Amino acid sequence: MRYAHLHTTTNYTFLTGASHPQEYVYHAHELGYDAIAITDECSLAGVVKAFVAAEELNAKLIIGSRFNLSNGMRLIAIAPSRIAYAELSGFITLARRRAVKGEYEAHFEDLRFRSRSCLIIWVANLNETISDEVATELTNAFKGRLWIGINHQLHGGEQSDFARWQTLCIEKDIPLVACGEALMHSNDRKPLQDVITAIRNNTPLQEMGTQLELNGEAYLKSIHQLAKLYPPELLEETCRIADLCHFSMTELRYQYPRELVPEGLTPIQHLRNLVAKGKHERWPQGIPDGINELIEKELFLIEELEYEYYFLTVHDIVRFARQQRILCQGRGSAANSVVCYCLFVTEIAPGQIGVLFERFISQERDEPPDIDVDFQHQRREEVIQYIYHQYCRERAVSAATLTT
Repeated sequence: MRYAHLHTTTNYTFLTGASHPQEYVYHAHELGYDAIAITDECSLAGVVKAFVAAEELNAKLIIGSRFNLSNGMRLIAIAPSRIAYAELSGFITLARRRAVKGEYEAHFEDLRFRSRSCLIIWVANLNETISDEVATELTNAFKGRLWIGINHQLHGGEQSDFARWQTLCIEKDIPLVACGEALMHSNDRKPLQDVITAIRNNTPLQEMGTQLELNGEAYLKSIHQLAKLYPPELLEETCRIADLCHFSMTELRYQYPRELVPEGLTPIQHLRNLVAKGKHERWPQGIPDGINELIEKELFLIEELEYEYYFLTVHDIVRFARQQRILCQGRGSAANSVVCYCLFVTEIAPGQIGVLFERFISQERDEPPDIDVDFQHQRREEVIQYIYHQYCRERAVSAATLTT
């Protein structure tokens, strides 16, 4: 029997999930699942660690997120494609930006018009009042990519409740799918899940009562256990959804500003022109022996790995800072680059050190170069504002780094 788990809450849904993303991926692989979806609440924060684990195991990872919408609907949105991932990311950003930190405000109409490619699972809550109007609205909005997710957690009344949703499924032609929520990868995490729930509610554990999960069933179950909970067709439907999902994090690449290249020139031509101009400014008395060979070697590799726009973007920012007499200095492995020196990004001449460009860029490393530039802290905000003005706020963000 095939099965893909579609409803997973990690510890990146703070004070709710009791397992790390990679723990879910490892355990799903051990259990023989076809795939596992990471669906944290209004967040994609956990998918990177899950992706690393999935790549290690050659396992299939599905990326999604769940939402409690302002109209009371509880939905899961899954990204089957790169376009859908962009839509989902934009919807999460919108929902987070309109609320105070740590919260979100997600509206049905926003999801309807912004998520044209996402797969939608309407999570069937126990004893939820089923509105014909809501069902019709969802069907019209997401026709052909809508499912009703059945979440069996061994709570009282689930069987009769399932019959209600089954009736709706037939009336509205919405397929049912097994969608048991996991708050932990293994049920031995139940005590931890209780503790973080108490912390979230700011209530002593002994006073939580029914605010805690009623049992320890919200975990990844074996295929044998799942077969006792769900009809085979609902389990098979999970894999139909998984088979529709082809998006991988490997598709994501930095997208640099194209407008930096003058009309009529290719990126490498423009970069070559800037380097040629810079080398004569750096060595007005004549280019030392070996420098041209180093420049050609670097430019060849930059073009081959398609990093031209990265160098042009950094050059543009540094150029602005120097024009404004804002002190700045490139550092780190970029100091091994003659191209960076000719672009005035770094100030260490190749003759002053033993240049080892491969520390900076190499085909073997298969990752973008890292140019660290320090700016005068009293005037750093001017540089930040230039970036926002030059590239617009829709394409430029401040990224926070959390060292763990």
